[in-house]
Amino acid sequence: MYYVVKRLEISSAHALTLSYESKCETLHGHNWIVKIYCKSETLNADGMVTDFTHIKKDIEGALDHKNLNEVLPFNPTAENIARWICDRVEHAYRVEVWESEMNMAAYEVQGK
Repeated sequence: MYYVVKRLEISSAHALTLSYESKCETLHGHNWIVKIYCKSETLNADGMVTDFTHIKKDIEGALDHKNLNEVLPFNPTAENIARWICDRVEHAYRVEVWESEMNMAAYEVQGK
C-alpha cells in the first residue's frame, strides 16, 4: 500500500447556523490547516498515488480566500468541510481540518 499526505493552509471565512446561540454564527475567518491522507495499492502511470498539485489546485482553488457559506452547499462546519474534501479527492481516506491550533475535525472513510 502506498500512502501520501498533502497539507494545505487555507484562509477563508464562514458563519455557522447552529441550534444554540454562539459567536460562531457571526461571519469570522480562520487560517485552516488541512491534511489530506490518500492511499492506493497501485501507482498511476506517472508513478504516483495522486498528484499533489492537482489536490492543491482543486481544494485550495475552491476554498482559499472565500466565504465558505457562498461556495459550499451545506453548513460549513469543520466536520462537513472534512467530508466534502475527502469525497472530492481521489484516493482520499482521511481528512483533518484544523480551524485553529487547538481545534480539529476529521473525517475518515471506513473500510477504504
